[in-house]
Amino acid sequence: MAGRAYFCRMQKPPFSIELALNNLRIDELNEIQKASLEANKQSDNIVLLADTGSGKTLAFLLPIAQVLDNNKKLCQALIIVPSRELALQIEQVFKKMGTGFKITCCYGGHLRETEENNLKQAPALIVGTPGRLADHIRRGNIDTSAIETLVLDEFDKSLEEGFDEEMSNIIAALPALKKRILTSATVAVEVPEFVGLKNPVEINFLTGEKSAALEVKMVHSDEKDKSETLFRLICALGNRSTVIFCNQREFVEQVNSSLKDRGIVSVFYHGAMEQQERDNALCRFRNGSSNVLVTTDLAARGLDVPNIRYVIHYQLPTSQDIYTHRNGRTARMDASGTAILILAPGERIPEYIVPAPTEIELPETAVIPQKPVWTTLFIAAGKKDKVNKVDIVGFFTNKGQLKKEDIGLIEVKDFFSFVAVRKSRASHTLQLIKDQKIKGKKVKIDIAK
Repeated sequence: MAGRAYFCRMQKPPFSIELALNNLRIDELNEIQKASLEANKQSDNIVLLADTGSGKTLAFLLPIAQVLDNNKKLCQALIIVPSRELALQIEQVFKKMGTGFKITCCYGGHLRETEENNLKQAPALIVGTPGRLADHIRRGNIDTSAIETLVLDEFDKSLEEGFDEEMSNIIAALPALKKRILTSATVAVEVPEFVGLKNPVEINFLTGEKSAALEVKMVHSDEKDKSETLFRLICALGNRSTVIFCNQREFVEQVNSSLKDRGIVSVFYHGAMEQQERDNALCRFRNGSSNVLVTTDLAARGLDVPNIRYVIHYQLPTSQDIYTHRNGRTARMDASGTAILILAPGERIPEYIVPAPTEIELPETAVIPQKPVWTTLFIAAGKKDKVNKVDIVGFFTNKGQLKKEDIGLIEVKDFFSFVAVRKSRASHTLQLIKDQKIKGKKVKIDIAK
């Protein structure tokens, strides 16, 4: 009609599983994901039990994405996880799905104000750790009135870590809650009453057996101090991606120092580190700047590093669950992997490890593996500075005179970024860019330490 204009708000297209799988570069759903989608049609109370690395994350994200409503402007779903690493992993998977819905990640160890700004425009989905989520709810930063779906991912670990009170307070603050999904890689964990789970449908894909792709081996140490045996073992394994598990933080740093003193390139990771230190260590391990990561059981769940070839139990796991979760870092999906136990004099194979592992005989002569070809550069700018991966590639190819094959994995965080560059080019590149600006701003760029 002349003289009048009609406006319609653009609607997001409905969520498509096919498109999400395409964005994730997955050919088809696995049996766990199919079972979860079917169960979520039948019930609002789901318990999903499946081995680590079996695709549980997608098994609960897909049904969530199916029920999110374009027209609602408040948060509709909440995922509670025991660690910040798991929260970040879930956030990354959801973003890659390309749903068009906003997700915000909340966890301790970085500025709460950053999250508060992200929460001002309510996301459809929030994922976070119990303490930080409870804090935001107390402060009124999260409007919980429209949250209908709750996921407790790795709920057994959250209970084990003593997050009962925080989780109870969070759930009590969800007046519209309808659907509850609990996931775990462990059986026989009692679900607390405060969760409100009623007559749940249980999807149990736990086999109780090790993956067919996982080999378990052992090596004996002649001394109570296993450091020399560990060194010789790593030399024998070569420069393959390896995670070394210790039971205490102090051992993590001791083992890492011992390896470095012997010429092995390694990084360490534990719960007492600042967030930037954690990100630094994990990024260097992911991008191949270090092939060895020494860590506590914090990394036994939610550690998003593909193609880990070896898991070494430097200190024996204190329970079967811990043993299972440690081993779950390797032999994931279709890949093969090896778990190796180091036994000091007097130590015995735990009774739950059957059959007995085969023994490795270490060579008499230790040859230090070839050093990684990559090094990691730290950039003091990130998403909040409007810097993205394309900007970083452009900067290093133009100003740093690097070829694209000289640039490896790039990770952009809120306030800083990491980029892997070929080690042989790093010094020259740093000289070329020392007075250059990225996105019109001069920022600190140096070797990540």
